[in-house]
Amino acid sequence: MSTYGRSPKGRQSEKLKNSEIKDWLILRAIPGISDNLYKRLIERFSSPEKVLGAKEDDLAKVPEIRRDVVRAIVRGREGINISEELERIKRYKIDIITLNDESYSENLKEIYDPPPLLYVKGKIKKEDKNAIAIVGSRRATTYGKLTAQKLSAQLAAQGITIVSGMARGIDSEAHKAALAVGGRTIAVLGCGIDVVYPPENRALEEKIASSGAVITEFPFGTRPFAGNFPKRNRIISGLSLGVVIVEAAEKSGALITARFALEQGREVFAVPGSTVSPYSRGTHNLIKEGAKLVEDIDDILEELESLIQVRKGKGEEAKGFPKPPLSKEEEIIYNLITQEPKHIDILIQESKLPAQGAMVVLTNLQIKSLIKELSGKNFVRKR
Repeated sequence: MSTYGRSPKGRQSEKLKNSEIKDWLILRAIPGISDNLYKRLIERFSSPEKVLGAKEDDLAKVPEIRRDVVRAIVRGREGINISEELERIKRYKIDIITLNDESYSENLKEIYDPPPLLYVKGKIKKEDKNAIAIVGSRRATTYGKLTAQKLSAQLAAQGITIVSGMARGIDSEAHKAALAVGGRTIAVLGCGIDVVYPPENRALEEKIASSGAVITEFPFGTRPFAGNFPKRNRIISGLSLGVVIVEAAEKSGALITARFALEQGREVFAVPGSTVSPYSRGTHNLIKEGAKLVEDIDDILEELESLIQVRKGKGEEAKGFPKPPLSKEEEIIYNLITQEPKHIDILIQESKLPAQGAMVVLTNLQIKSLIKELSGKNFVRKR
């Protein structure tokens, strides 16, 4: 990860770091370079430094590059001043992650137009590849908020990273619920990393950064203009294996996220709501168009289980959702439950746990989607 202003390795190595980041910022500031073109330039020349030092003839060989963009790249550093941006990166102690960094999201790198660099508060980790986005209406109903909380908490308890946009309504509830169960969550902003939007989410942003990450592609000082949010939404879906739309009106921004998800080859899920609620019309239309209907997290887990990467010793990876961490009591009862129904009285007797304690454990195992209660107080494993 390229980090500005934190290196303890001495002045010479810090200068090299600063120069590297400077080239990434300069190339981004050149007019006419889209995110997709930036990606193709890096793939061809390996670094912004080499792109900025390339000859016109070599640049012209890049497919679909315009002649005026070639000339702008050759002029490169002329007239582009990013010293204030560099100073703010240092002052705010922000990490800059670029397309060439190992910590850049594998999921995001796969999309057509990944942002060439990201401003990050917090940490993006390798396990964030196992991510699901939960988004929806800013004007969420009580039903929508409770549903977002439930799905987010249960998924986060499975070790799944929850991605959302830190907006009012569904997004904020998804972040809060993931944090409440000790899970990881990533907030993607539609403004600069130094701009808190909405302003009432300042404390929430700090909590997210402390146990997950707050990220943006927008430079410092960028205000939350309406045109920024579609770009933000492609990152939300790009980071994720699937997108869950909890509530959305017919013209909701959450539907833009769903559209990006489809274009990126991600799974799209939608939660049904009241037939008379305007905030269910968008989700109902998605279901009509083929989105998977979600009643509980099993509908999500079944669809995505084959995509999840789980580390299984010696660095080898296997498919399937990781088993969430369990307490000693949860392990005892979980190991007693099989695919054959077992009555609660038998579980209490075999576990030697107090009846009240055993019932609490069984509830926790259901919340973590590891067991299922059948009729007559019988329990079976889900996985």
